[in-house]
Amino acid sequence: MIYVDGVLFPYENSSSSLSSSSQGSSLLLDVMTHSVIISASDSFKNLEEQRVTESSTKDRYVYIFQREYAVVNPALVDFVGMDEATTCVGLVIRNRKSGVTSIAHMDSPEVVDLGISQMLSVVMEDDSDAAELDVHMVGGYEDVDLKNATGGDDYAKPEGYSFPLCCKLVESLQKRREKFHIQTLFILGHNTKLDAQGNTCPNFNGFLVNTSTGTIVPASFNRSSRCPDELVRRIRVSASFDDPSWKGKLLDTYDTKTDRFIIAPCSWTMRLVEYVWELNQLPDEEILVNCSTSPSAEGPDFIDNERRIWKYLLKYPEWSKTFPKRQPRVFERTANGSWNFVF
Repeated sequence: MIYVDGVLFPYENSSSSLSSSSQGSSLLLDVMTHSVIISASDSFKNLEEQRVTESSTKDRYVYIFQREYAVVNPALVDFVGMDEATTCVGLVIRNRKSGVTSIAHMDSPEVVDLGISQMLSVVMEDDSDAAELDVHMVGGYEDVDLKNATGGDDYAKPEGYSFPLCCKLVESLQKRREKFHIQTLFILGHNTKLDAQGNTCPNFNGFLVNTSTGTIVPASFNRSSRCPDELVRRIRVSASFDDPSWKGKLLDTYDTKTDRFIIAPCSWTMRLVEYVWELNQLPDEEILVNCSTSPSAEGPDFIDNERRIWKYLLKYPEWSKTFPKRQPRVFERTANGSWNFVF
């Protein structure tokens, strides 16, 4: 159930003559145009983006990559965040009473239902169904003309990536029994600007959540602050599509109780290795077109990150070298805030 400004948001479910996807579209647009949500979006847009570097703070951070999620305890983690979202959406669910905060980098409607269940498994662990949950969403932008796609009585599905994902997220939250209080919905039109060439792109690609207060601010991270195990975690995003054990799920990454990164194993095929060898032969401009859902909106290090991933896969084509006996890769936080590989 979705609440806005403390009031249950109305939603016609089974009695509506519209299809499920059309109901999701209608619900999303209704919530986005609520005066409280518009005001919150305007306030978020005016915040200064925080740049996070490994050496900039001694606070305890947890960072997640695409298709990952993490549930953090404010007693162990000060801040949790993500970036690099273009058509993806960052979802935050925080238990008001305990402060336990769950964050996910959603990249497809197919992982939303199971993904939200994964996120809530620890957030609701020591609480009742009456728990009050604050929700923030940041990411996605108008990568298609939403007015033409959904205007009037025409509920045709847009061809882009952002809108279907945002529809699914809002609809899935509304259908669940838990009480979700929407605080931030900085998505789609609220998160869209024009670049120098007149292309639409996101205002912000990431955010940071203060786990003690629940406040959220726009943020970006440099490479060192996305530790640990950056390349392996990036590889899992592509590999998980061919690994049936991750079908419809978010990737396990972090252990809430021990404050350790436990990178769950993922296998990849030689088909993927052969494919990245072919991609690695392409010039940069073709890599951008072939490997991104939003070529005009990617950051300056997108191509470099892709080539570093491919270099790793070509060096270690057998997944068992990375995950021997299909065991996870474990990292512990050190006294100075860095991460130490355990096994």
